[in-house]
Amino acid sequence: MTDSAPPHAEGGPPAGCPARATGVRLSGLAYQQTPSELYRSLRRDHGPVAPVLLDNDIPAWLVLGYNEVSYVTGHDELFARDSRRWNQWDAIPADWPLLPFVGYQPSVLFVEGDEHRLRAGVVSRALDAVDQMELASACQEIGDLLIAAFAGSGQAELMASYAHPLPMRAVVRLCGMPASGVDTEELVRDLRLSLDAHEGEDPVAAYGRVQARIERLVKEKRAAPGDDVTSRMLLDPAGLDDEAVVQDVITVIAAAQQPTANWIGNTLRLLLTDDRFATTVAGGKLSVGQALNEVLWLDTPTQNFIGRWAVRDTQLGGRQIKAGDCVVLSFAAANTDPQVWPEGPAGAENSAHLSFSNGEHRCPFPAPQLADVIARTAVETLMEHLPDVVLGVEPHELRWRPSVWMRGLADLPVGFTPVLH
Repeated sequence: MTDSAPPHAEGGPPAGCPARATGVRLSGLAYQQTPSELYRSLRRDHGPVAPVLLDNDIPAWLVLGYNEVSYVTGHDELFARDSRRWNQWDAIPADWPLLPFVGYQPSVLFVEGDEHRLRAGVVSRALDAVDQMELASACQEIGDLLIAAFAGSGQAELMASYAHPLPMRAVVRLCGMPASGVDTEELVRDLRLSLDAHEGEDPVAAYGRVQARIERLVKEKRAAPGDDVTSRMLLDPAGLDDEAVVQDVITVIAAAQQPTANWIGNTLRLLLTDDRFATTVAGGKLSVGQALNEVLWLDTPTQNFIGRWAVRDTQLGGRQIKAGDCVVLSFAAANTDPQVWPEGPAGAENSAHLSFSNGEHRCPFPAPQLADVIARTAVETLMEHLPDVVLGVEPHELRWRPSVWMRGLADLPVGFTPVLH
């Protein structure tokens, strides 16, 4: 990894080439199903930093190179998180689908400098107090209950019945909410809507409902603290006010639930479709760990992250980036960058991927470890209960969710020998 971004990438268009000004739309079925092919074509035509068009043809830069993503995330003084710098706000409609991603909120996601370090410290200390053995035990208990609901039928659709509900129940329990119930189910539904809305759905309204529910939670925990992440954030010596804790609890829940669910689903897909794992997966814990890490390289749950905003005019990968330009980080493309890994991604034993980002705004310690506990326990628990589980359709029939941001299956049908309890 270099300390500075390369000024020009081999094979990229030279300065002044018309390709520099031609944005590529981040949409379309082909992209949603096989994004790696789009990354390859963008890299071929534009180099490590490509001009793209977001919803409503809003221009941005997609950073594809491993070194370039590392550079952006390591230089907050050039590429910062406060989205109010964006030079495109006048063109953004009030119902823009990506507003939940980029609309400024005074949360740990968007604040900068000393304020960010303060807020990230509060989140890290609250998460660090989670007993990982207890979390694994809780996830196994949740998994047991979920599997019991379909084990007798001999078939299941694992995304809806297992991969999504397990981390959801785990993370809301960590934050001090009931692990199940109408209130919790509505919260998770609205989180999904706000972060990955389908056509006709209102992500902005959904985010408003999420905020209202977490405001109630924070008020309850301020009055009667418990042994949970929300209470620890409220009681932290940093003395954050309720508004700050609300925003940061939302961030913790959103960051933990859907990406972890897709990590579980993508790992199960790999285990069920790749012959390398077929002989050792049942009870083979090393194999599960390798699969989890390989997924972070090849099918990382957070494909693209929006984003960073240029603090001033600068260069990146041979591009002239203007002050206020939006920079989208393609973790998926960076993890498979042939400039860094000419023989392919570094492999299941190497953890130098960028799936948890990098730099000061990376996923805070120990969140990646907690996500690993949840995902690993989920996969191992399923394999323990259903050792002969097989894919219910041909591998090519599996459908990915139509999202340029998340990489996750729409469904994962399986069959197995019925288990009677």
